[in-house]
Amino acid sequence: MCSICGTVDFINPSLDEKTVSRMNLSMKHRGPDESDLFSDKNVCFGHNRLSVMDVENGHQPMSVIYGNKKYTIVYNGEIYNCEEIKKELKKKKIYLKTNCDTEIVLYSYILYGESCPERLNGIFAFCVYDGEKIFAARDRFGVKPFYYSLKGTEFIFASEIKAMLKHPKIKPDIDKYGLWEILYLSPDFISGKSVFCDISELSPAECLIFDKNGLKKRKYWQVEAKPYLRDRDYAVEVTRELMKDAVTRQLSSDVPLCVLLSGGLDSSVVTAIASKYYKEHSRVLDTYSFEYEGNKDSFKKSLFQPETDDDFATYLADYLGTNHTVLTAPTRDVASDLYEATYARDLPGQADIDSSLLYFCREIKKKHTVGLSGECSDEIFGGYPWFYRPEMLYSDFFPWIHSPRLRPSLFKDGVSNSDDGYDYIRSVYKKTLSECPTLKEDSDTMKTSRIASYLSVNYFMTSLLQRKDRMSMASGVEIRVPFADHRIYEFVYNVPWEIKFENNVEKALLRNSMEGLLPDKILWRKKSPYPKTHNPEYLKEVVGMLDSQLRDGGFLSEYLDRGRLDEIISSGKTWFGQLMGAPQLVAWLIQFDIWTKKYNVNIK
Repeated sequence: MCSICGTVDFINPSLDEKTVSRMNLSMKHRGPDESDLFSDKNVCFGHNRLSVMDVENGHQPMSVIYGNKKYTIVYNGEIYNCEEIKKELKKKKIYLKTNCDTEIVLYSYILYGESCPERLNGIFAFCVYDGEKIFAARDRFGVKPFYYSLKGTEFIFASEIKAMLKHPKIKPDIDKYGLWEILYLSPDFISGKSVFCDISELSPAECLIFDKNGLKKRKYWQVEAKPYLRDRDYAVEVTRELMKDAVTRQLSSDVPLCVLLSGGLDSSVVTAIASKYYKEHSRVLDTYSFEYEGNKDSFKKSLFQPETDDDFATYLADYLGTNHTVLTAPTRDVASDLYEATYARDLPGQADIDSSLLYFCREIKKKHTVGLSGECSDEIFGGYPWFYRPEMLYSDFFPWIHSPRLRPSLFKDGVSNSDDGYDYIRSVYKKTLSECPTLKEDSDTMKTSRIASYLSVNYFMTSLLQRKDRMSMASGVEIRVPFADHRIYEFVYNVPWEIKFENNVEKALLRNSMEGLLPDKILWRKKSPYPKTHNPEYLKEVVGMLDSQLRDGGFLSEYLDRGRLDEIISSGKTWFGQLMGAPQLVAWLIQFDIWTKKYNVNIK
């Protein structure tokens, strides 16, 4: 994995290598192994490399000459169908000089032009320059980031917001719409933009061309609603084969690889397939599970988290024969890492769900550079309650945001314009519902499941992927997500809900497809989300941190209604997803305060 950045101007070229160097240096954590620049009369590209494949020869920016024309690429990602593309290139008499996927992506563009992203199976964000224009693309689910800005005739791009803000033309300004996103929707965000007025985002499955005539964007992929004409057994068999293929493809690495094993269904599926493959090649798979200091003594059962994960993780590791390590996050580290987690995400994010992952990734980095994770299964296979509870899905707001007016209510009158902000985010929600691909013949339950999946993939999953990318890359670790294989989504999206929810069991299709590969204790275990700390000392820790920050002044100090916050802390409400309770709300406020101060945010 890597970072990319650059500036491009075909009308008034004025190379500024110092600016691109500053942008590049701000993302050194994403690529600690190697850094370099490329300059031409119209462009300057920057790249930081985390070496994963062909460590010796994968230098970037990478240039090749083909048909008397020079092409240069900066690329961040991993392509999982390299062998198939290599065969196509060989037929066209192209013989590669490296074993890294950067060269494959570059030649794919040279040969197939704008259609090249459609041929790639993987996670990626890249930009190619051919002397006359640039072409950029982002993977189908937005696993890898791509931000940009058009300032006059200059196009500016980078993997992270912090790099964009190193450019003198880009200011840390946010308007009322950006503030509404933060207060009502975050850590989810609206695709195609950022909360900063000067910064846009290339949406998942989008590509763009920029030349002397300006900027053009288009979608190159969208899930389609199609009739399902086969039976239940066919769905089970295809799902099994797709999952095995997706995981196996992602085990390719020239550096140490591991799997993040929670003991829940999704990570267990990835672990079981990977372990089987390793055994067939006389190797032992390394796995990690996560725990928090004091959790065993403080755990409280809930609808969403009925039991702890640690015993299940160690049980499965022993069952599969993996080399397993349990990592335990100290309470104070989870709290103190809120600062670094905010900087890693460039935004207030998922509180200690972010900071704990950052801590765990730093521990993983001591021995491993690549990890596989179980994200994206719930959004695709139907693991959340709003898939089968229409009253949640049609509540007129994003169903995982339990109390949309809670965070705005923490601020004094006039800060958030509560009704206007709520109506704005609700209009975004309704627009997404209207765009969901459905069929006229869909049953009510099938239509509900399609909408739930489409909504979850485009918002909830995107936020989780952003978290996974930023926290792992801040630690110099590449995390891969086999469930985010577009072939799986395309197939499962059209399988009847009755098959996906057989016997009223969430993710029944995935469970049935894994029979014989996992023990029943894991296979039929109720869904359990990413763990959080239940240690009461954590709340004390973050409340103390917040008090300290409020004494330092700033936006939060001026506008936070502390009495209202104390009321909410006492209520014990969750405000987002399954895990965001009072401690996480206090931690989020800490992140919000850190963000406004560190980024000199100007709220118009």
